Amino acid sequence: MRKLLIATALSAFATSALAGGYVAPVVEPAPVVVQKSSSSSSIWIPIAILVLIGLAVSHHGHDEPLQTGP
Repeated sequence: MRKLLIATALSAFATSALAGGYVAPVVEPAPVVVQKSSSSSSIWIPIAILVLIGLAVSHHGHDEPLQTGP
Protein backbone atom coordinates (compact mmCIF):
# COMPACT_ATOMS: atom_id res chain seq x y z
CA MET A 1 0.00 0.00 0.00
CA ARG A 2 2.82 2.37 0.82
CA LYS A 3 4.50 1.75 -2.54
CA LEU A 4 1.24 2.46 -4.34
CA LEU A 5 0.86 5.75 -2.46
CA ILE A 6 4.43 6.81 -3.29
CA ALA A 7 4.02 5.83 -6.95
CA THR A 8 0.77 7.78 -7.20
CA ALA A 9 2.30 10.86 -5.60
CA LEU A 10 5.35 10.74 -7.88
CA SER A 11 3.27 10.27 -11.02
CA ALA A 12 0.99 13.16 -10.02
CA PHE A 13 3.95 15.51 -9.49
CA ALA A 14 5.72 14.36 -12.65
CA THR A 15 2.75 14.90 -14.94
CA SER A 16 1.88 18.32 -13.55
CA ALA A 17 5.48 19.47 -13.73
CA LEU A 18 5.84 18.50 -17.39
CA ALA A 19 2.31 19.25 -18.57
CA GLY A 20 3.02 22.64 -20.15
CA GLY A 21 6.46 21.91 -21.49
CA TYR A 22 9.46 24.21 -21.18
CA VAL A 23 8.76 27.92 -21.13
CA ALA A 24 11.72 30.28 -21.28
CA PRO A 25 11.73 32.81 -18.45
CA VAL A 26 10.94 36.38 -19.46
CA VAL A 27 13.45 38.86 -18.12
CA GLU A 28 12.31 42.47 -18.19
CA PRO A 29 15.01 45.03 -18.95
CA ALA A 30 15.98 47.42 -16.21
CA PRO A 31 14.54 50.94 -16.64
CA VAL A 32 16.98 53.53 -17.92
CA VAL A 33 16.99 56.83 -16.06
CA VAL A 34 18.11 59.82 -18.10
CA GLN A 35 18.94 62.94 -16.18
CA LYS A 36 18.25 66.21 -17.93
CA SER A 37 20.81 68.94 -17.61
CA SER A 38 19.71 72.03 -15.81
CA SER A 39 18.43 74.71 -18.18
CA SER A 40 19.94 77.49 -16.07
CA SER A 41 23.47 76.14 -16.53
CA SER A 42 23.14 75.60 -20.27
CA ILE A 43 21.83 79.12 -20.96
CA TRP A 44 25.06 80.80 -19.84
CA ILE A 45 27.10 79.66 -22.83
CA PRO A 46 24.92 81.35 -25.49
CA ILE A 47 24.62 84.48 -23.35
CA ALA A 48 28.40 84.70 -22.97
CA ILE A 49 28.88 84.25 -26.73
CA LEU A 50 26.36 87.00 -27.48
CA VAL A 51 28.04 89.37 -25.00
CA LEU A 52 31.46 88.74 -26.57
CA ILE A 53 30.08 89.33 -30.08
CA GLY A 54 28.39 92.53 -28.88
CA LEU A 55 31.62 93.79 -27.34
CA ALA A 56 33.57 92.99 -30.49
CA VAL A 57 31.05 94.82 -32.70
CA SER A 58 30.79 97.86 -30.43
CA HIS A 59 34.57 98.33 -30.23
CA HIS A 60 35.16 97.86 -33.95
CA GLY A 61 36.86 100.94 -35.43
CA HIS A 62 37.84 102.47 -32.07
CA ASP A 63 41.54 101.73 -32.47
CA GLU A 64 42.50 105.42 -32.45
CA PRO A 65 43.25 106.99 -29.07
CA LEU A 66 40.74 109.43 -27.65
CA GLN A 67 41.58 113.14 -27.76
CA THR A 68 41.45 114.69 -24.30
CA GLY A 69 41.97 118.35 -25.12
CA PRO A 70 41.59 121.03 -27.83
